[in-house]
Amino acid sequence: MTMTAAANFPSRTNEILESLRTSGQLKHLQMIEGPMDATVRIRGKGEVVCLCSNNYLGLANHPEVVEAAHEGIRKYGAGTASVRFICGTFDCHEKLEDRIAQFYGVEASYSFTSCWNANEAIFPTLCEAGDIIISDELNHASIIDGIRLAVSIKKGLLRTVYRHGDLSSLREKLTEARSNPAITGTIWIVTDGVFSMEGDIADLPGIRGLCDEFGALLIVDDSHGTGVMGATGRGTHEHWGMPATKIDYFTGTLGKALGGAAGGYIAGSRLAIDLLIQRGRPTLFSNALPCSVACSATKAIEVLMREPQRVAKLRDNVEYARAGIAATGFSVLKSSTAICPIIVHDTAKAIAMSRRLLDLGVFVIGFGFPVVPEGHARLRVQISAAHERHHLDALFTALKKLDR
Repeated sequence: MTMTAAANFPSRTNEILESLRTSGQLKHLQMIEGPMDATVRIRGKGEVVCLCSNNYLGLANHPEVVEAAHEGIRKYGAGTASVRFICGTFDCHEKLEDRIAQFYGVEASYSFTSCWNANEAIFPTLCEAGDIIISDELNHASIIDGIRLAVSIKKGLLRTVYRHGDLSSLREKLTEARSNPAITGTIWIVTDGVFSMEGDIADLPGIRGLCDEFGALLIVDDSHGTGVMGATGRGTHEHWGMPATKIDYFTGTLGKALGGAAGGYIAGSRLAIDLLIQRGRPTLFSNALPCSVACSATKAIEVLMREPQRVAKLRDNVEYARAGIAATGFSVLKSSTAICPIIVHDTAKAIAMSRRLLDLGVFVIGFGFPVVPEGHARLRVQISAAHERHHLDALFTALKKLDR
């Protein structure tokens, strides 16, 4: 690289940042000085109602979850300092994975440092040349990148997308796949259970029906559905009245409803988990989940299984919040999930509204391009079982004060 080429980088980067700044799209990190809960203390703002966290069940600051993390540190130290197959697996990892499998009612699970890692592992490891992966067009970025990685590694592995939530489009892709002589292996369909930006729900019974008709396997990333959907918080499949056995593989996170710290997992057949242990690059070249997180997440799942009333309270809060937002004159995308997107279209406007809400004591984030398509910017309100009615009332009061 020449000196001129090297000098281009700071100039180019400054231009991008200045463009974001002048257009009002520059993001700012808010410094939280305390635990995640219904309210948080933000540097320079004080105590505000938090309506942008994925702490759906209010377990991120639950005393038992916090104490489990402390106990994990006391018993195991900071971590494994190693990849798991070398000398980096502790019995707390085994306990967590047994608990995840029990929670879903499947044969086995395996944990990762994030669900992003899990989605980077599942496709390159389980898919082979001659297979095809068919993905919903609005799937999470980690699914998209995991598929791209798999296709780049496995020559002859194909991919395609179907229109968001459109079963007729999915049928078309399946029909094309079955008639394609290059596809000699497995057809994989992958979808989010709950879509994080829209708050809508995948039609899992319809997708499963197509899987059975065309002989395809189904992967569901239920990061935003686990702990939220269904009578006991098992996830989107429970919301639809489906047993977990109708989903071939789950991926999910421990960083949202299940404790809020970090970590992810794959859950499904023992055979697939065994292959992931042997061949998954994130399992072979990355350290184990920190023991404090393994212990806190295990405890969070235990609390959820013991206290399904948390899911019921969350559902009540969601109904109250959606009605209250509508009463302010704003339109929120319809859904039974805890994600309540208020569409405002313009990215700069969404960010400006978010800042104004924070000044009014309500922490809500504005999302725009490239997180969502141009023209679809939004305020994403997220509800928790930790919220009481007065927290949600504060949101409604603040929304009424916004310039439209």
